[in-house]
Amino acid sequence: MIDRCQANTRPARADHLCGGYDLLRNLGKYIAATQRPDGTWRKPRRVKDGYVPQEEVPVYENKYVKFFKSKPELPPGMSPEDASTAEKQSDAAGLSKNAKRNMKRKEKRKQQSQSQPEDVKTLSEELDDMSITTEEKTASDPTAATAEKAKKIKNLRKKLRQVEELQQKVDSGELKTPSKEQLDKLSRGQALQEELRLLEADL
Repeated sequence: MIDRCQANTRPARADHLCGGYDLLRNLGKYIAATQRPDGTWRKPRRVKDGYVPQEEVPVYENKYVKFFKSKPELPPGMSPEDASTAEKQSDAAGLSKNAKRNMKRKEKRKQQSQSQPEDVKTLSEELDDMSITTEEKTASDPTAATAEKAKKIKNLRKKLRQVEELQQKVDSGELKTPSKEQLDKLSRGQALQEELRLLEADL
């Protein structure tokens, strides 16, 4: 019969046995001693054969996860270009009106930036034509020219009125320190009067 005390006793450590180092090798692998950040040392640890460190253990994936990972992203026979257009259409379906409008604007800008050199040429030609036609109109239609001069005269009179009001405020002391813009306006008063005289003489 086995004595209880003998059954509960641990076996002697490997390094205490007669074989020493050889016996340690036979018992399994050892993780070498490592140094802690504070300078102390961790003891070497014995591990079983086939031990994998925790960092190297692969993450468990059930059969459904494996199935979806092995599945191709696109349906068989579909090109990536078709997939991108389909994604844009599905995105557009779930967007608000404003978001859809913004997407259309972006697409238009892209198209315009791609066809910009041609547009510049056509615009410059159109502008040249427009300047010629306006000169012809003014030469052929004297009433249009007089209407433009009348407009300029009206604008000049308005500017002169503003200059006079500003001058009165400065003279009366209501405006003690006029700003730079106001001083510029006051200095332009005489030039405006001369321009007005010339225009009125042409009429």
